Amino acid sequence: MTEEHDSSEDDLIAEPEEAQATAGGYLRAAREQKGFELDHIAAETRIPVRHLQAIEDGAFDELPSRAYAIGFARTYARAVGLDDGDVTDLVREELAEGHARQSALAGGMEPGDPAKLPSAGLAWFGAAAAIILAIGVFSFYQTYFGAGTTPAPLVAETEEDEAAEQLAASEDGEGTDGAGPGIDPQGKVVFTALEDGVWVRFYEDNGERFFEAQMASGDTFEVPADSEAPLINTGRPDAFAITIDGQEVPKLADEPITLGDTPISAAALLARAETGPAAPPQLN
Repeated sequence: MTEEHDSSEDDLIAEPEEAQATAGGYLRAAREQKGFELDHIAAETRIPVRHLQAIEDGAFDELPSRAYAIGFARTYARAVGLDDGDVTDLVREELAEGHARQSALAGGMEPGDPAKLPSAGLAWFGAAAAIILAIGVFSFYQTYFGAGTTPAPLVAETEEDEAAEQLAASEDGEGTDGAGPGIDPQGKVVFTALEDGVWVRFYEDNGERFFEAQMASGDTFEVPADSEAPLINTGRPDAFAITIDGQEVPKLADEPITLGDTPISAAALLARAETGPAAPPQLN
């Protein structure tokens, strides 16, 4: 009986790899062999069905960021018994291929099509204009910033890009300061009061209130798994220990300060871990 069970488990993992050529194909085939619906996977992983469907379809552009595509695919793979490392490697390859295709389409020209190539005169004019522009830019920076000073980057990273990179680092096992490696950005968040009489309000971005009261030492509150944008309001963020799937992450602050509309999803807490606890407010 044991040998038959082990053989069926091996077939379950091997067959999708032979039958499908994409990460989403592997995941869908493994799920169907186990007889699971997407709703079952969503309940087990706490990943929305629409995101699971996007992963199966290879529509990674429908997910919030590259980090979410990798993290969700890894969690999905574990839920259906596939090797999460193999699946996330495929996701990275597909993301890279998708970026390359978009860059090629944005170019607007097809190699070998004379009708779509610029004339020789236009090409020479464009090259000359580019050289003149480069000389002008170089002279400008030399004049205003001095020799040896490099110009500032043309495009600054947005907060969303920085958060995505932090999540990607977490998914790759690098972890963040004060947080363990590989913590799921969709994990279960639990707040535990460390003192008596700590007032707190947990609520949704749309105003829906989950909990508001004074908590005693040892009392816990689990952030609802289906919450889209959970927030906290408290004057004692230093009096709460926080865990994600049982792994401790840094407090929201190390001293009593008033926090309001502060995101407390697993992804937001992992992003905060990179910059450390909140600083006390500045008084005029």
